[in-house]
Amino acid sequence: MTQVSEPAAPADVRIRGLRKHYGPVAAVDGVDLEIARGEFFTMLGPSGSGKTTTLRMIAGFERPDAGTVELGGRDVSSLPPFDRDVNTVFQDYALFPHMTVQENVEYGLRVKKVPKAERRLKATEVLRMVRLEGYGDRKPAELSGGQRQRVALARAIVNTPQALLLDEPLGALDLKLRQELQIELKQIQQELGMTFIYVTHDQEEALTMSDRIAVFNQGRIEQVGTPAQMYEHPATAFVAGFIGTSNILERGGRTFTVRPEKIRLLAGAASEGEPGRIRAAVYLGPVTKFVVALDGGGELTVVQQNLETSSQDVHEMEGRHVRLSWSPDVEFVIEEEGT
Repeated sequence: MTQVSEPAAPADVRIRGLRKHYGPVAAVDGVDLEIARGEFFTMLGPSGSGKTTTLRMIAGFERPDAGTVELGGRDVSSLPPFDRDVNTVFQDYALFPHMTVQENVEYGLRVKKVPKAERRLKATEVLRMVRLEGYGDRKPAELSGGQRQRVALARAIVNTPQALLLDEPLGALDLKLRQELQIELKQIQQELGMTFIYVTHDQEEALTMSDRIAVFNQGRIEQVGTPAQMYEHPATAFVAGFIGTSNILERGGRTFTVRPEKIRLLAGAASEGEPGRIRAAVYLGPVTKFVVALDGGGELTVVQQNLETSSQDVHEMEGRHVRLSWSPDVEFVIEEEGT
């Protein structure tokens, strides 16, 4: 049974029984969601899991085969995109190359026939918010990828839509810039108090920014919860494996998970814990990842901080006999697949 945490405030976006088929394939297979006003909500999952199709149905780019989409209590399921109070930010920016940054940001306001002075004032304010003051006269081709994505964000929020939909907007950026923009996006969302619905396959990105996360798998939602709930209390084996690394164990007729950082690595001479041998040790700078083959069969992954350990120390630990210990408090029972 899908685990769901309810929004803390009244729903701004409500989805009921949403389904979408492409031929015999069920891209979205009965999705229910409630997203609160002002919430940063992330739809997380692998490619083909249904998260982007769900976002496109909220935007109006795809028509559902069944189910409803409500915005602010209004059923918009049959309305075209331009009649829905949402804007979408895409990975490829979708900026007008012949327009300046200022003109790109003002475009939606100009379509709505907002007076020129008001357009200029609003566009200048959102450019300040996305840290692009002084860039208004430049063309998109003169900007970096990160700057173009900021322009796309400014253009989307200047209309103050009821909800902003973001379809893997940082996917084309390098890791360092992506991490910087994750923090900026969250700060902008909090400053605006606007509902953000974010699609990504990157679990670290989801954990960094989200108030709540829905994990998608094969067109359905496996679990909905806060980042801490999803990481510390995964409801299914899929969630445990998809969000971070997790050890899946069976004992006494139950299946449970233990995160690698919760396991202590003890010397082989210790009397407590599960005995095993270090099959592989990988030095990752701040931490080391150990793969331990248990004497009783199976393997566990363990992560330890490198407080005093060097890469040479780590290499020498391979093949060493150890024992693994963890508190019962960090074990969490998960559902069997298909239940």
